[in-house]
Amino acid sequence: MSNATPTPAKGRLGQMRQAYTITKRSDRNIGLILLLTFLVAGGVAATLGLLVFGTGVFGMIITIVFALLIGLLAMIIVFGRRAEKAAYAQVEGQRGAAAGALQMLRKGWELKPAVAFNRNQDVVHRVVGRPGIVLVGEGNPNGVRQLLISEKKKHARIAGEEVPVLDVIVGNGEGQVKLTKLVKHMQKLPKSIKPAQMTGLLYKLKALDATRPAAPMPRGPVPTSMKGSRKAMRG
Repeated sequence: MSNATPTPAKGRLGQMRQAYTITKRSDRNIGLILLLTFLVAGGVAATLGLLVFGTGVFGMIITIVFALLIGLLAMIIVFGRRAEKAAYAQVEGQRGAAAGALQMLRKGWELKPAVAFNRNQDVVHRVVGRPGIVLVGEGNPNGVRQLLISEKKKHARIAGEEVPVLDVIVGNGEGQVKLTKLVKHMQKLPKSIKPAQMTGLLYKLKALDATRPAAPMPRGPVPTSMKGSRKAMRG
């Protein structure tokens, strides 16, 4: 009886199929859009290829390969963007959606979900990175603002004057950051501390977290679906 383990290629194909299924739920025309993208991009590439490489046998072979590669590349780029958009659409408005989005930040960031919350399930997440400490609130804007004011004071005492303590409210209102733009917003924040400073800062923050009660963070499809779609796009 064979106990063969899945190959990386099979694993990636499985991730792509899962991402396509998730995207199809909210973007029913995704198949047609990808086909048209492949044909248009491949057609343009084929035209350029014929002009550059000529119509000889060797030129035709290069042109066909070139057109296929450009068509596939364009299709993958479009699929990646629409899959990410579909993943955000499925979780937007759910508690914990911001934490799910923040998990898609690359290396160099440390996320602590739900460092503070209230009875109305307004919640504040903490991210530590080169910009310093970033407190991300989601929920009712009034409740979140009160939580952020309190948490900024606590974290400022721990961080000291050299580490900025920033705050972000996730939402569609004025002065808020949309869920779909949260990761890009974080990445554009100015770098204020060095990586070496993060290590000592994280140890200080652990002492602060040790005094807190456990937060009732929702678990399930929110982080999983978003990370799954992004992972599938990266291959």
